[in-house]
Amino acid sequence: MVDYSDPKYISKQFLRKFQQQQATTFRLAWYLMLVNSVLMVIQNGLLAYLFAFWLEHNQLVQPVLRAVLPYLAACLLLRPFINYVIDQLLQRASMSIRQNLRSKLLNAIASLGPERSAYGSDGALSTQVLEQVDALDGYFIHYVLQQKLAVFVPLMIVGVTFIYSPLSACLLLLTAPLVPVFMILLGEAAARKNRQQLAALAGLSGRFLDLLRGMPTLRRLGAISQAQSAVDHAAESYRARTMGVLRLAFLSTAVLELFAALAIALVAVYLGLGLLGVLPWAQGSVPVHYQGALLILLLAPEFYLPLRQLGADYHDKAKAEAAASNLLPLLEVAETLSQNNIDRSDYLLITPPVIQAEKLCVHGRDKRVRLAEMDFTVKAQERVLLTGASGSGKSSLLQALLGFAPYSGEIYINEHNYTTINLSLLRQSIAYLAQTPPIMALSIADNLRLAKNSATEAELQEVLQQVDLWELIQKLPEKMNTILGERGQGMSGGQLQRLALAQILLRNAPLWLLDEPTAHLDSDTAAKIMSLLERLSVGKTVLLISHDHSHTQWIDRQIVVSAVRED
Repeated sequence: MVDYSDPKYISKQFLRKFQQQQATTFRLAWYLMLVNSVLMVIQNGLLAYLFAFWLEHNQLVQPVLRAVLPYLAACLLLRPFINYVIDQLLQRASMSIRQNLRSKLLNAIASLGPERSAYGSDGALSTQVLEQVDALDGYFIHYVLQQKLAVFVPLMIVGVTFIYSPLSACLLLLTAPLVPVFMILLGEAAARKNRQQLAALAGLSGRFLDLLRGMPTLRRLGAISQAQSAVDHAAESYRARTMGVLRLAFLSTAVLELFAALAIALVAVYLGLGLLGVLPWAQGSVPVHYQGALLILLLAPEFYLPLRQLGADYHDKAKAEAAASNLLPLLEVAETLSQNNIDRSDYLLITPPVIQAEKLCVHGRDKRVRLAEMDFTVKAQERVLLTGASGSGKSSLLQALLGFAPYSGEIYINEHNYTTINLSLLRQSIAYLAQTPPIMALSIADNLRLAKNSATEAELQEVLQQVDLWELIQKLPEKMNTILGERGQGMSGGQLQRLALAQILLRNAPLWLLDEPTAHLDSDTAAKIMSLLERLSVGKTVLLISHDHSHTQWIDRQIVVSAVRED
C-alpha cells in the first residue's frame, strides 16, 4: 500500500509534477528514442547479414553491397543526429523546469520576508535555490526517459533474438534482472548519502556567509584563526562526504559492468559452441547459423546497455529526490501563495492610502502572539508614530502591513481588505526602511536602480541631492560607479540610510513604513536623518517606529501599542 505521507512519495510526486510542465517535449524525445532503437536493430541486422554473407561466400559481391550500404549509411548517419536532437530537447526541458522552479522559490523567499529565517540561513537558502535546483538536472535529462528505454529496448531485442534462438532469448531474460536488483539495493544507500551531502553543503554555505558578514567583529575580537579552523573542519567534512558518494557511484557502476560482461559472455559461449557443433544436447548440429548468431552477439551489448545506463542514472534519481525533499517546504509556501493569489485582485497604491485595522492580532509562524489585539485608523497623508514597550509587536505590525506576517482580524487599505488583494503586487507601492538598509555589494548607481530599473542619470542625481549625498559622491574617485562592499561597506551608517532614502524616493511610494531608521546612529546623525524624513515624507502616509522621540516633533500623532500578555 502506498503511504501518501511518506517523504519519498511526496518527492516523487513533486518531480512528476514539474515533469508534466514539459510533457510535450518529453513525449517528442521519447518518440525519437523509439525510432533510434529501431534503427539500431536494423543497423545491426544489416551488419550481421553482410558479415554472414562474407563468411559463407568468402567475398562480398557488388549487388549485395549496393543493396545494403545505402541503408547502413542512413542508419549510421541518422542515429547520431537523432541522439543530438534528443539531447537538445531534454536539456531545454530541464532548463525550463529549473528556471520555473527557481522563480517559484525566489518568489516564496521574497514573500516570506524576515520570516524566511525559519527555513534556513540566507546561505542555506541560496544553496537550495542554486545548487539543489541544479541537482534535478540529471534526473530530467537522463533518468526520466531512460527508465522507459530500459524496458522497451531489452524487450524488443529479446523478441528479435527469439526468432533466431529461443534459448539465447531465455538467457538474456534470466540475466537481465541482476542489473535492476543490484540497482535497487544500492539506490537507498545512494539516496541517503545524497541527502547528507546536500544538508552538509547547505550548512557549509550558511556558516561561510555568516562568518563573512561577521568578519569585522571577528577581526576586532582576534578570532579570525578560530573562524578559519571552523571553516576548514566543515570543508573537510564535506570533502569526506563527497568522496563517499563518488566511491559508491564508482563501485556500483563497476559491479553493473561486471554483471553485464558475464551475461554477454554466457550468451557468446553458447553461440560459439553451437557454431562449432559441440553443444552437449546438439552434437554435430548448428542450432543458430552465422547470421542469427552474429546478430545476437551484436545485440547482446545493446540489450544490457539501457539497463547499465539506468543503473548509473539511478544516482541522478537519488540525488534529485534528496534535493526535492529539501526544497519541499519552500515549494509549499510558493504553492500556497499561488493559490492565494488566484482569486485576489491586483491593486497598486496611486495616492497616499487610508489604513484601518479591526481586532488585528499578529502571530508568529510558531503560533505565538506577536502583537496584541488592537484597532486603529491612519488617515491619508497622516504621519503616525508607533510607540510601546520593546517586544510589544510594533515591528510585527509593519510586517503584517507588508503581508509578511500571519494575522487574525481585518486590515483595510483604502477600504480594500488585505484578504482580497494581491499582496506581492501591493508591496511594489510600499516603501519600507529598516534599521539595516538593504544595500547590496554593487555600485551606488546599481543599488539605486534596484528601486527603479529605468531610472535615468538625472533622476539619480535628483534623489541624491534631496538626501544630501550628491556632493559627497562626486568627490569619490569612481563617483556613481563606486562599488560598495557587503552590506554597504565603504559608507557610514548615516550615509547608508540616506542612500536607502534615495531608493525610497525613486520608487515614489505613497505609503512609508519606517522601522527604527536611526537605531544604530549617533545623536547628530539621527537628528539629520529625522530632519530629512520630516522634509521628504510630506504628502505621504507614514508609520514610524522610533524609541528616540527627541526629533519626532513633526509627527501628526502617536499610536500606543500595548504589550503582549504572557499567559
